[in-house]
This record gives sequence, structure tokens and C-alpha cells, in this order.
Amino acid sequence: MAFIGTSSDDEDFFESNRDEAGYVPNYVGTFAARPAVFAAWKQLSAAVRSSMDLRRYELATFAAATALRSSYCSLAHGKILSEQFMPADEVAELVTGQPTDPVDRAVMSFARKVALSADRITQADVDHLRVLGLSDEDVLDVVLAAAVRCFFSKTLDATGTPPDSAYHALLPAGLREVLTVGRDIDPPQTG
Repeated sequence: MAFIGTSSDDEDFFESNRDEAGYVPNYVGTFAARPAVFAAWKQLSAAVRSSMDLRRYELATFAAATALRSSYCSLAHGKILSEQFMPADEVAELVTGQPTDPVDRAVMSFARKVALSADRITQADVDHLRVLGLSDEDVLDVVLAAAVRCFFSKTLDATGTPPDSAYHALLPAGLREVLTVGRDIDPPQTG
């Protein structure tokens, strides 16, 4: 249960934001009182994602989410990584370890630094990404992906919005436990 009540009588808002799995995610209720903010966030997130390779976007997003200890975002983006880009055990290793690919490792490290201490990023950090083949636009994309994740993760955690109970069924237990890096998942629904 979130710390603040943000309900809305606008059933269309909830229905239009129903997850493809058929349920209304908890974060939708959090933004229900500010649907314009939610729409703007979705538009910004889509714009950032559209300029990037999806795998790199997911790695940067996941790195920022785990650095911020956002269970909700770690679960969501860990799920995408495990379904589309790598085996679940490799995703689990990314929570505390580093990928073997040097570009992936640098992107994730940089995204974590953006999330936790952007004021400490130096020219050397950017130059390291350039040496690995990233353009200035690629570096900006990583910054944007991590920064957008900060907004969403911080909003959910500051309002006490727990990850959806659906994650109990959507992810294998071992991966689910590793990806729960902060706030606990809502208890499973009993029907």
C-alpha cells in the first residue's frame, strides 16, 4: 500500500493503462491524481528509448534502477532483460556483478554513476565510453535513460508504491528475490 492516497474516479485512466498481462500496475494508481505528469513521463521515456538500441537502454535503465535500490524498476527491467536479451542467471549476476562485455560493463557503470553521483562524472568517464566506440549522442542517451529512471524510481519509492503482486507469477523465485533490491513486492493476490 502506498504511503499517500492518489486515487482518481477516472476509470478510463486506469483502463487505458492496464498492463498487457491484464492488470492495472500499482504505479498507475500512484499517478492517478496527476495523469498529465504520467502522460508526460511516458512520452519522455518513449522518446529516450526510441533513440537507443533497446538492449543498451535496458542495461542502462536496469543499472540505474538497481543502484537506486528500486525493486519496482529492477523487477520490471530485469524481466525484460531476461525475456529478450539474456538468460535469467546472467540478469541476476548483473545486480551485484559486472557484465563480461566491456561496452556493457562501461555503460552500466556510467548509468549507475549518473543515478548516484552525477556531480562526480568527469571528462575521463565520457572519454572511456568514447574509446569503447560510443558517440557523444550514445553517451547522452545513457545519461537520459538513467535520469528518466531516477524520476520514476524515486517517485515510486518516495510514495511507498510497492512492486505489483503479479511479479510473484511473472518471474522465477530466484530471479525475483535477487531483483527485489529495495521495497518488497505486494503479497500475492488470493482469489
